[in-house]
Order: sequence, then C-alpha cells, then structure tokens
Amino acid sequence: MTDLPETPKSHGRLTMRPSLQPRDLMEERPVVRGAFEARIVTLFPEAFPGTLGLSLTGKALDAGLWRLETIALRSFGEGRHRNVDDTPAGGGAGMVLRPDVVHNALCTATAGAPDDRDRWPVVYLSPRGRPFDQATARRWADGAGITLLCGRFEGVDQRVLDHWRAEEVSLGDFVLTGGEIAAQAMLDATVRLLPGVLGNQSSTEDESFSQGLLEHPQYTRPQIWQGREIPAVLTGGNHGEIAKWRRAEAERLTAERRPDLWQMLSAQMRR
Repeated sequence: MTDLPETPKSHGRLTMRPSLQPRDLMEERPVVRGAFEARIVTLFPEAFPGTLGLSLTGKALDAGLWRLETIALRSFGEGRHRNVDDTPAGGGAGMVLRPDVVHNALCTATAGAPDDRDRWPVVYLSPRGRPFDQATARRWADGAGITLLCGRFEGVDQRVLDHWRAEEVSLGDFVLTGGEIAAQAMLDATVRLLPGVLGNQSSTEDESFSQGLLEHPQYTRPQIWQGREIPAVLTGGNHGEIAKWRRAEAERLTAERRPDLWQMLSAQMRR
C-alpha cells in the first residue's frame, strides 16, 4: 500500500478542501473574505496553534479575523521514509533540509497567494536573519498574509531560499531547535495589530516600541500596596500632566535599559 501524504492541518475559518483522509466536519469553518492568513511550513504541525489559540489571538482565530494553516513538511519527503534532509555539502555536522522538498512544500504554502512579497512575504525563521521588531510586525499586519518556513537541523539549502526570495528573520541572538516557537511569537505580535483583534485598538499606540520608546510604567488599584503608592500625577485628573509624565518615564526607561534605541531616537530628534 502506498503511503498517503499527511493532510495539512487547518485552524480557524478556512476553506473546505478535498482530502485523502476523512475529516471532522465540525473542525471546518467558512472562509471570511479578506482575513489575514498565515501558512506555516513545519515538521511539527501539531505544535500549532499552540499559544496562538489562546486569549485574544485565539478568539480572533475562532471568529475568522485571521486564518492559520499548517503545511506538514514531511508530506513532501522523499522515499518510503519521507526523508526531508541530507548531509551538508562539503562535510560537517548535522543535516540540511533538501531544496526540492522545501520547494514543493512552499508551492503548496503559497498557492493562490499574491506574488507581491510586500503583500505576502515568504519568511524563513533563522538566527542569522534580520532581527524581528515592531515595525516588521506592523508591515506584515498590513499585508494579505504570510508564509513562514520553520527551519530544523542545520538549516535549509540556500538555493531554495534564493529561489523564493525568502526574507530571513530572527527572533533574537540565540539558537532554538526549530522555528516553531519563533513563528508563534512573531505571529502573536503581528495578529494583535489586525483590526478587531484587540478590544481597544488605541492600546497599541502607547506600547513599547510603538513610538521608538519603551512603554511607561503602568499602575492600577489599590491606591496603596505594600506601602507603595500610585504616583500622584496619575490620579490628579490633569491629562496634560499625565501625558508629560508618561513621556518622561518612557524616555527615562529607554535611556536606562535600551541605550541603543535611545541613541537612535536622539539622533533622529537632532535632525
């Protein structure tokens, strides 16, 4: 008997598709026109939606405000054992994901998506990539969707990355065992910027990095806790003074904790 490829898993409101395997119809939901869509190529589709299925991102997923589909890389593997990797050319430790296997998976993961990389980027999650930041999240959120390739082992054959003009993005200056955790973190930052996901969209305007600064300290009741009191300016009702205090605190924290950001912002203000 021939092994059948694993069917991509769908999360949220996705289009009904023919399948070689029976599906639970209760899991299928109608597509919501124009919703942001994330397609993830991964060796571990069971890792999703993960934390993306919780809280506000999870509610938005169920409501069809965005869509999530996983494409199982193993389905495109070669031979009886569905091999997806091979030894590095030139020698060395570990294994490298094959270009033909990854290419076939990306063809499925981009089917029907715009060719314009500004509207629908193809992203390889890699520690050697450009650092992910709030500006990147906003750029992605302004698009129609995104395809994320989760790396494993020693990485992906460079030829397939060049062929697909893949944008390489890093979660930070450290190495993970794979791109799945990074994909969830980046999608969380992106999805929360989509219209309707947050109850109060204006809350994103004062967050850390929204204006190049870290966010000011936040307080709430009780008025006094463990002998510590809410700063008087925040309870005085003078919104102008509150805004000045918050700006000053944001600048102070940025200068103390992220001198790199503060130096960049200071240079911009001097121009």
